[in-house]
Amino acid sequence: MGRIYFNARRETHTVDGAYTVTAADSGKVFMLSSTAGACEITLPTTLVEGLYYKFIVEEDTPTGVITIAAGDSIIDLVMKDIGGDASNSTAGTQVDNILIVVATKQGDYIDMFTDGSSWYAECMSSTNNSITTS
Repeated sequence: MGRIYFNARRETHTVDGAYTVTAADSGKVFMLSSTAGACEITLPTTLVEGLYYKFIVEEDTPTGVITIAAGDSIIDLVMKDIGGDASNSTAGTQVDNILIVVATKQGDYIDMFTDGSSWYAECMSSTNNSITTS
């Protein structure tokens, strides 16, 4: 029996300033940089079931806070960091923003998915409390 190969490559997009994510961006991996200072990434305001985004910190210690803004949507965030706790997890709580602060390291990431009514996010960080919420 032969093997079937599918194009398993992910499309990437470097973000180094304000950016508004669209439904057409679903499935992309966003490489986050803030060489120009703090910036905001705005998620779609209309939630469509199945939208998925991955955000990866591209460089050690960004020069400004990177905010992922969900507006009035609920983000249920579960995270694990090097501190061994999930102190910033917010499951079931109204959260408007995820803040990636300057202490983050290259490779820290956030996966985001929506069921059409809420955002679900999973985060892994190599520094303690470097990804927070507001």
